Amino acid sequence: MDRILSARVDESVANSIGSLARRLHTSKKKIIERAVEMYAAKVNEEQGFDVFQQTCGAWSRKESAEQLVKRSRKAFRDSMRRHQR
Repeated sequence: MDRILSARVDESVANSIGSLARRLHTSKKKIIERAVEMYAAKVNEEQGFDVFQQTCGAWSRKESAEQLVKRSRKAFRDSMRRHQR
């Protein structure tokens, strides 16, 4: 789903967007989307963006997967027993 974005830009930038859209026979929306995607790729390349450093770190838990599963299953069993009474 597309989202509406409102921004004030310099008149020369708006003219450039319109000119490019006409020259490339595409919409202004596509011009802006492609420009942002290209800029983001360039920034990520220059700054060495590491997705693992930027995310929450769910993979680096203190407990093992086995302990997590045991704890989760016990909580589920206890909950089921409580509702069966």
